[in-house]
Amino acid sequence: MADDADSTKDSLTGAGDTAGLEALIARAARAGKGLPPVERWNPDFCGDLDMEIRQDGTWFYLGTPIGRMPLVQLFSTVLRKDADGKTYLVTPVEKVGIRVVDAPFLAVEMNVMGNDDQQVITFRTNVGDVVEAGPEHPLRFVDEDETGGLKPYVLVRGRLEALVARPVMYELIEHGEEIDIDGIPMFAVRSNGEVYPIMPAERLKRLSA
Repeated sequence: MADDADSTKDSLTGAGDTAGLEALIARAARAGKGLPPVERWNPDFCGDLDMEIRQDGTWFYLGTPIGRMPLVQLFSTVLRKDADGKTYLVTPVEKVGIRVVDAPFLAVEMNVMGNDDQQVITFRTNVGDVVEAGPEHPLRFVDEDETGGLKPYVLVRGRLEALVARPVMYELIEHGEEIDIDGIPMFAVRSNGEVYPIMPAERLKRLSA
């Protein structure tokens, strides 16, 4: 029985608080040695964890916000979104499900260098990832039905995306231009040689009228 209790304690679902989770994930992530190879790990699913990432990027555990950014950053290194559309915390020995309201990350800052075909847009996320929009980190724009607006996302790694925060979105839009795509004038942005359509130019004109 004691061995069973120890086994439960040394699992993600058995950890009673964030300190316990931190210790377990730190061992798996080897903190400070780069991102762990979560895409190569294939552990058994061990159930769901009462952890949620809200739309504003705030992480909650057992209904309480996780206030320590280093801890959130540590957790973020073992996130993985699988083909089933669900997001998990993954270690070499177990996989637990968590809830994500929108995207797991939030793009909170951007930088633009160059122009035209040489333009490169770089984003920083709330957990410290820095990615250049381009072939490996594409941008996509989703219509927000409830507001009639747009929500931009940038792929960070694997299937994990960052929602571009609204102030950053406005800055991003300032670098848009009208580009002909397949014979249709589109309002779009360029980065790393790629063109990312935002909306038809005609729609933008109607919205701006």
